[in-house]
Amino acid sequence: MSIVSVCIPTFNRKELLAIAIDSVLQQTYQDFELIVCDDGSTDGTSNLMAQFTDRRIHYLRHPQNIGKSNNMISGFQAATGQYFIKFDDDDRLTPSFLEKTSQLLNKHPHIDFVGTDHWVIDSNTIRNESLTQFNSQKWGRSQLPQGLVKDLLEVTFVKQSLQIGATLFRREVLTEVGYMRSNIQNCEDNDLLVRLALAGKQAYYLPERLMEYRFHAEQQGLDRAISYLKDKLNYLESFHFESEKIEKIRHDRLLETKLLLGLRLIQIGDTQEGRSLISQGKSASLIKAQIGLVLSQLPMNLRQKVLTVLKQIKAS
Repeated sequence: MSIVSVCIPTFNRKELLAIAIDSVLQQTYQDFELIVCDDGSTDGTSNLMAQFTDRRIHYLRHPQNIGKSNNMISGFQAATGQYFIKFDDDDRLTPSFLEKTSQLLNKHPHIDFVGTDHWVIDSNTIRNESLTQFNSQKWGRSQLPQGLVKDLLEVTFVKQSLQIGATLFRREVLTEVGYMRSNIQNCEDNDLLVRLALAGKQAYYLPERLMEYRFHAEQQGLDRAISYLKDKLNYLESFHFESEKIEKIRHDRLLETKLLLGLRLIQIGDTQEGRSLISQGKSASLIKAQIGLVLSQLPMNLRQKVLTVLKQIKAS
């Protein structure tokens, strides 16, 4: 049995998947198993996987798409290692990731998981130093000291500092909290980290960039935004915090999410549901709410044109 289980969920990204797999094979720590769980890819991913002869690589293919979180759950259930990491098929680990994070878990048995910082890379797998620094500052990692994370709920929910793909877990701890919730496509990582914090688990932060997170065009687009906002709404509605401060943050984010989702739905013509959500979230921004309600009165062929003009005015 391998000490570390590495899981890469994938769907129709065989070129990037090959890069992700290579980043695991190039690790300085080699006592691992690699589980590639394929959510019904149709781009020849199975042909790519047939080329790998390393017995540590296990290919789990679903004949049809079962959804992002369900696919990740299948990979987790297949894991046998003492430690576990999942990272996406368009990202990659730096060579010393497994060595440095597993050493900390070996040394500190009371620590349940180790999070690290990460690089931002572009579509050509080139590191973007300025965007990386901005990203680390934006999510509070630049100010997070090395060692035991003192207020894990603040770090995971309020600041959202930790990234699942840059974190090594004790697998038994993930089993205790239930790992991923099924049938969600977005915010599943945030949800898991918050549940770990609420369960009283202990995290260690290592302020080294040991993973590379890819920014690319697939992360943009109206359809993706709507799907993300719906899952974010579900995620935020799943919790109620004892801390008044954190609960207020959750409530404010909930209102903002309802407002933004309402605006997007009006944009695609789901007018009734959009108006309802804007009405619920209007206190987050009265100006945005008023714009959304005005847009909902316009015919569909004018809504996008008006939005484009408003964006141009805001940018000028």
